[in-house]
Amino acid sequence: MVGFFGWIVIGLFAGWIASLVMNRHHGLVVNLIIGLIGACIGGWLARLLGFYAMGWISSFVVAFGGAVILLFLLGLLRRRSAS
Repeated sequence: MVGFFGWIVIGLFAGWIASLVMNRHHGLVVNLIIGLIGACIGGWLARLLGFYAMGWISSFVVAFGGAVILLFLLGLLRRRSAS
């Protein structure tokens, strides 16, 4: 099981990888925030689908997926507000 500090490390790494994949350029603190919020979103969606993250790798996959979803939604909002 991943503890509190484990989630911070996973969130930081997941937010950084997600911003690279989504071609967004953010700083370290923003990547951490994106990763942590993404981990919450991903965890919520995973539980809805009946999947429970157990361990570092599955926790990273869940956090990464949530961070990508968050960046995608933020991109939609930014595009909509620019129009």
